[in-house]
Amino acid sequence: MPTPKRRSDISPKYKILAALSFFATGSYQRLVGTLMSQQSVSRAIKEVTAALNHHYVQKQWIRFPQTRQERDAIKTRFYEKYRIPSVLGCIACTHVAIIKPTIREHEERFFNSKHFHSRNVMIICDADLKILSVDASVGGASHDSFVWNQSPVKQHLIDLNSNNENVFLLGDSGYAQREYMMTPILDAAVGSPEEYYTKLHCWARNTVERTIGVLKNRWRCLLGHRVLHYNPNMAAQIINACCVLHNMCINRESSSSASDDELRCGTEKRAALVWQLWASRNIC
Repeated sequence: MPTPKRRSDISPKYKILAALSFFATGSYQRLVGTLMSQQSVSRAIKEVTAALNHHYVQKQWIRFPQTRQERDAIKTRFYEKYRIPSVLGCIACTHVAIIKPTIREHEERFFNSKHFHSRNVMIICDADLKILSVDASVGGASHDSFVWNQSPVKQHLIDLNSNNENVFLLGDSGYAQREYMMTPILDAAVGSPEEYYTKLHCWARNTVERTIGVLKNRWRCLLGHRVLHYNPNMAAQIINACCVLHNMCINRESSSSASDDELRCGTEKRAALVWQLWASRNIC
């Protein structure tokens, strides 16, 4: 990020604070006229976003596990929490609203099935809500499975399984069942092993829904009612930047996660109650 050359130039610290304020609220109107001009705020957002999209920054903060040791650590955490072996992550896609692109930007690629323009963002997370992979390059008109099929992570998992390393992701029914992708069994009979598997699967896969929820509620520029007023490429960079910041926060919180543990215990108890009520719904 450029350093100030004149006394009137804005320092990197204030540029970062301005960008963080925008990421957290989705608006920079409260900054304009008090600390910075609208032009200065806009420039700060672009500079900080570009810095967070730098190859080395992305590589440092968003990493799909590359070594056997890293993969084993993630699988262990999933097993400790959800009693499912060999899970390397949970996958889901989420739409981030953007303004209508121009015809030159291929507007039709971004108009999704919910009738607004968006980026369809693929996220893979670990058991502790850390983002392992993000792909914000695809327009909202594309299905989740399309985003996954073009992801290099898919081929990486295929290669690992071909080399006799049993690893897979947990995905919803929108993904095809494969040896590297476990999906729920929707027609499982009550009381069957398949129902028990699906119960655990849904419980564990909810991790990625929580990750997306935490990401969007912390960086509220990504929320549906906060449409990103940028072209598709800049919108994708903002999404990537927020994912880096999300992982920074997760790392910071990992040493003091009492509130997370309370949330997890409460969520687990509620999940148990949900399934207890479901199992007894026809008992009079």
